[in-house]
Amino acid sequence: MPGSVEAGPAVEGRPPEVPVEINAKWCKGCDICVAFCPKEVLVRPEGEKAQVAHPEKCTRCGLCEIMCPDLAIVVIPARKGARAQAQGGAGDA
Repeated sequence: MPGSVEAGPAVEGRPPEVPVEINAKWCKGCDICVAFCPKEVLVRPEGEKAQVAHPEKCTRCGLCEIMCPDLAIVVIPARKGARAQAQGGAGDA
């Protein structure tokens, strides 16, 4: 349609942005991060350590990082313009 603007296809080959990193060597599997995550982003399978199960739900609130007694979690700040790009905008990049 003339004059309409449509978002192009997603860029392939670019890894999705990881909102939370968990240092498996430091994590003792205490479940505190899982219990405090308001969006249920983190899980801890029986007998294992914490894992990011639903990165798309993460709001980067930082509760997991703050509550981790072993400092095993780091919340990665969103890249500038990442939200606009994900919605099909140009962003500030």
